[in-house]
Amino acid sequence: LAPLSLAQLRARQRLLRSRRARAMCKAVHASEYYGKITVGTPPQEFLVVFDTGSGNLLLPSKQCKDEACTSHKRFDAAASSTSSDIAFADSPDKAVEKGGDRDVVTITFGTGEISGVFIKDHVCMGHICTHGDFVAATEESDEPFSLVPFDGIFGLSLPQMSEAPHFNVFDCMIRDKVLKSNMFAVYFGATDTEESEITFGEYKKERMAGELFWVPVSNPGYWQVEMEDIVIHNRPQAFCHGNCQVAVDTGTSLMAGPTDIVNGLIDKLAVASNCSNYNKLPNLGFIVGGHVLELTPEDYVDKSEDGCSVALMTLDIPPPKGPLFIFGDPFLRKYYTVYDRQELRVGFALAAHPSPAAGASKPQPSKL
Repeated sequence: LAPLSLAQLRARQRLLRSRRARAMCKAVHASEYYGKITVGTPPQEFLVVFDTGSGNLLLPSKQCKDEACTSHKRFDAAASSTSSDIAFADSPDKAVEKGGDRDVVTITFGTGEISGVFIKDHVCMGHICTHGDFVAATEESDEPFSLVPFDGIFGLSLPQMSEAPHFNVFDCMIRDKVLKSNMFAVYFGATDTEESEITFGEYKKERMAGELFWVPVSNPGYWQVEMEDIVIHNRPQAFCHGNCQVAVDTGTSLMAGPTDIVNGLIDKLAVASNCSNYNKLPNLGFIVGGHVLELTPEDYVDKSEDGCSVALMTLDIPPPKGPLFIFGDPFLRKYYTVYDRQELRVGFALAAHPSPAAGASKPQPSKL
């Protein structure tokens, strides 16, 4: 068991990210959740975003001289007695030969990109340690990376999205038998002051305000499950026609979905930009695993002095991965999620928040 507290940040910058050969956009809009890990011997500490929507650990390297790197903690391979430079992703234990070739990977992130090399070393989350490969950035564009408070990204997707098997750090923990159970769980605080937590090896019943139910992963890569339909005012909207898919993504700060469905939802919800109808807005629900996972207007509307807007963005992911919905932060603040690698399933339960306003007394997910 390794519970890690996740710091929270309210930010207004947008960060769009897409992955090479597996296009995917993300937006850092209202909040980011990040926590500490250590890498190397002796340990070097980094702040990372725990991202179930990507598959690699990505950290700035000491070799990177760009401002985006120098304004953050950088991994110094020469200072780690256990570090090994890796030549190629498909040979994750083979060190670079003297004067030999090595892969350089480039990953685009919407408004910018990084290039990096592969390194193998010890990685620790709390008191749980493993060893695996990661991408050490040698170049980073200023935007958006110089703007963010975290140093790197800790990918927690399934291994199909990793550069190679040994790049999936969670699978490395399983390989090294350092977990009580082969799962992790994510709890997002609903406010700036409320604690957030990721737990490796088990889930915590005290983080749940109701029963946990499980839904099988439908297409491994993302933690992706089937969604039967969307409901408004408890009425199914027939948006899905039996073929909606949703990825549960801790690295995305909005909800997202295909343009035609999201625009249809926005039209039906009819949120006034001046917030004049805020108190009359309906609940919005997603039918997953035969349960209606409901969000109130407080959950799905961004309300500020500038007005009101729906925390839904359009995102068209092409087949075979798409079309795909994304359950990002608004959903994850409302629902506690558990990621079971052994049984390839995702667990959902209403999250237990300390005050009724944060959602603890809201209706349980209803079963159809």
